[in-house]
Amino acid sequence: MTHANLTPHITCSPGDFAKTVLMPGDPLRSKMIAETYLKDAELVNNTRGVQGYTGYYEGKRVSVMASGMGMPSMGIYSYELFNIFGVESIIRIGSAGAIDPDLKLFDIALGMGACTDSSYFTNFGIRGNFAPIADFGLLKKAQEECEKRGLNYKVGNLYSSDVFYGESGMAGTLEWRKMGVLAVEMEAAALYMNALRAGKKALAICTISDIIGSSEATTAEQRQNAFHDMMKVALAIAE
Repeated sequence: MTHANLTPHITCSPGDFAKTVLMPGDPLRSKMIAETYLKDAELVNNTRGVQGYTGYYEGKRVSVMASGMGMPSMGIYSYELFNIFGVESIIRIGSAGAIDPDLKLFDIALGMGACTDSSYFTNFGIRGNFAPIADFGLLKKAQEECEKRGLNYKVGNLYSSDVFYGESGMAGTLEWRKMGVLAVEMEAAALYMNALRAGKKALAICTISDIIGSSEATTAEQRQNAFHDMMKVALAIAE
């Protein structure tokens, strides 16, 4: 592997990443996925501690790299992977807070679309609003994989929020329930917009880590280590 300082955020060369990158938010989750599931995994990027690995899963070359938290961070890393490093598909594998009352801890939400309170889309110079959507092919494969594995899942809209500690608290987030939104997270909308702009593919697969409006929540250790159903689905559909 030959390193090249192509960007301030990723220190490796085009070709060091596979065509599909799995993207958790947490660098430690990226490391765990590489060590648990990838054969011959090699650390290809560790700039700013955002660990990226490339290896093989059931004979397929696959990469995994953290996105950090929030749309600005996801926006930077997904833009560079799509437009500079030749990545064709990014599958976000993250946690989300359930808004839909039918979702329970550890259920899976497949993001068909991503509503947002962010103005990220104004970066593209479009007038009006924009509806960020997933790649249908990846979504269909993920839904089929969830069915095959007998997992509890729902397909629908995510809510990508710019704010974690909002002044309106949980009440503001729960307002999205009346519009049929499944869960809240902080990255999918920016990922979908960057993918669509680049003519590439993206999907967010989220495990429910907490229930908005209740005290039910997973621990940090569980979020790092216990979301294996989501990871296996993403690895299975990697192209």
